[in-house]
Amino acid sequence: MNNCDLIKVNCLLAKLTKSQQYTKALQLFHHIQSSQHFKPDQYTLSTTLTASAKLCDLSAGNQVHSHVIRAGFKIFPHVANTILFLYAKAEDLGSAKRVFEEIKAPDVYSWTTFLSACTNLGEVDHACHLLEQIPERNEAVWNAVITGCADNGYSDFAVSLFNRMHLLGIRHDNYSLASVLSSCCSDLINFGSEVHSIVIKTGFLARASVTNALITMYFNFGSDVQAYKVFEETEGVARDQVTYNAMIAGLVSLGRDEHAFKMFASMQHVGFYPNERTFMSIMGSCRCEIVAIQVHTHAIKNGFNDFNSVSNAAITMYSSCGDLQAAQMIFKTLKDKDRVSWNTMITSYAQENLSRDVMLAFLQMQLHGIKPDEFTIGSLLSIMDSVVCIDMILATVMKNGLISKTEVANAFISMLSKHNVMDEAYSIFIETNFKNLISWNSMIFGFHFNGCSVNGLNLFSEMLMSDLTPDVYTLSIVLNICATISDLRDGKEIHGYIIKSNYFHDRSLGNALITLYSKCGVLDWSQKVFELMINKDVVSWNSMISAYAQHGRGEEAVSCFGSMQKSKGMKVEPDHTTFTAALTACSHAGLVDAGVEIFNSMVNKYGIEPRVDHFSCLVDLVGRAGYLDAAENLIKSDGFKVHSSIWWNLFSACAAHGDLRLGRIVARFLLEAEEDKVGVYVILANILADSGHWKEAEDVRKMMRSYGGAKQPGYSWIRS
Repeated sequence: MNNCDLIKVNCLLAKLTKSQQYTKALQLFHHIQSSQHFKPDQYTLSTTLTASAKLCDLSAGNQVHSHVIRAGFKIFPHVANTILFLYAKAEDLGSAKRVFEEIKAPDVYSWTTFLSACTNLGEVDHACHLLEQIPERNEAVWNAVITGCADNGYSDFAVSLFNRMHLLGIRHDNYSLASVLSSCCSDLINFGSEVHSIVIKTGFLARASVTNALITMYFNFGSDVQAYKVFEETEGVARDQVTYNAMIAGLVSLGRDEHAFKMFASMQHVGFYPNERTFMSIMGSCRCEIVAIQVHTHAIKNGFNDFNSVSNAAITMYSSCGDLQAAQMIFKTLKDKDRVSWNTMITSYAQENLSRDVMLAFLQMQLHGIKPDEFTIGSLLSIMDSVVCIDMILATVMKNGLISKTEVANAFISMLSKHNVMDEAYSIFIETNFKNLISWNSMIFGFHFNGCSVNGLNLFSEMLMSDLTPDVYTLSIVLNICATISDLRDGKEIHGYIIKSNYFHDRSLGNALITLYSKCGVLDWSQKVFELMINKDVVSWNSMISAYAQHGRGEEAVSCFGSMQKSKGMKVEPDHTTFTAALTACSHAGLVDAGVEIFNSMVNKYGIEPRVDHFSCLVDLVGRAGYLDAAENLIKSDGFKVHSSIWWNLFSACAAHGDLRLGRIVARFLLEAEEDKVGVYVILANILADSGHWKEAEDVRKMMRSYGGAKQPGYSWIRS
């Protein structure tokens, strides 16, 4: 064997790896191994390990690793670092830890590779702990942790480390600046502006990666004006293909479709060809089929027809334009359908409510060896209306181990709760290891939705003892629970918690508190909450008018309705619910003139078409006041939508005022139309008895008993 020959082979191996021909590189290594003429050295092995890492081929990497150990090449730093890179790339953190611990003198590459692996795989605390142990922490090491945190959703850690790096006087470079800017969300507007100032002072605005990150940040803030400003400032200095892609993607995210297309045209005008990312973004802005066809044709002309990501975006684009046939055609012509392709098609079917096609695609996906993920399951569950189908999907989820994903578990909790399968929903909730706020909210709401209100309150108490803090939605649910069961004691405690947590100015919670106190019989507290609310919406006014109506305070309800129409500041227009509440209040208080005036204003002033509940209130209003002839004429009038609830209101008015003639007519209609015949017999018998028709009343009661009917007792339960 000649050393020159081995050097030539190593150069060929390196060339294949650099040109991303990783499979061929591994084939060459296997040829070297089987040859009698060559003995792999440390360079052969480190290059092959790199190819294995790039392919994420852990099986091949393990074999090369074993060869390294047998040959004693582990002592070479570049070989040990490549093994570390292999396990980091394969997301095998346990093996990466063991390799790192065996490196006697880790260099900068060792530290950055391992720290990146820790942050990428969720061990941010461990990465921060290791950062403290590094003897010489240069910017590369800091960048590894900051970038890892930013890329994996740990923006708080990224910002904290960036600030600390700044305080220690370590110079920021384009990597740390770009990483922390990209992770800035709407909660970090001030911080983002400060970093922008640092970028200007240090001259990094001339670096395209930093410019692109700034544009992305401002779009994350929802500020297209600032994004455009950064874009214009970098004309002829720091624009590249990614800059235009960032602008197009940002404009699409804000619904600025026309501007996105102008940017798309401008990009090509200045000489930047659209790439895969460009077409993925611009396809998201197509709302018209003609434009969609033009964009898709342009993508094909530019050679992106075989790119799965572009084809997947095209499927979504055509589905959004309502052309499911075109979406199906693209899907069928895809040579190598990946999981995203199947998910995209399943989602398209689900959006069209095609449950049969969804299930067929799901089954075919599995036949092709593609395992479902959380997105697949989410689309499937969104269209399932059968417990049997949900259980079938749950079996697949269990088989594939997807139930361990919190978002999947949450979806099943919600769906099972929707179908009143509470035992199974609670079982999944208990077995979910990493419960987030959505998990708790879904389970609490599930209990409330299915009438297990006390269970929901108990679960809320458990949540308070966990590490999670309730949000506005959680508190809204539990306030609704307290209102449903008239639990004044717990409602007051939750009110106290809201005040301490500075949530009091949230409108939805204020509205829920008005309803709570009203249903618990404490109207003055409803009034206090309402008066303290700074910004009242239509729900706030509706809740207060309903509260007055429930307590028989008709005049206050009418006055509140008037104040709503005159309210200053936040303009609030009455809706269907407003008029139902106001008419109900007038009905209970016998305010006929006010009620008729409100009904007329609904139709003539606000142009709201009356619904069954409005007509029902109007009939109840005039019926209670004794204007039974007017109520009868109203029902018989043209355009009046007769509903059984309206007949019941009129029937009750007949009973209250002893109108036997009209009572007989209404009873005849209800006996033909209603299943609750017992209730009809009870009221009719009472009307007959009050009118002195004792024998006929007794005959009606005998008919009632023949149906086996008995009047159900009522009850009241208010916990104080």
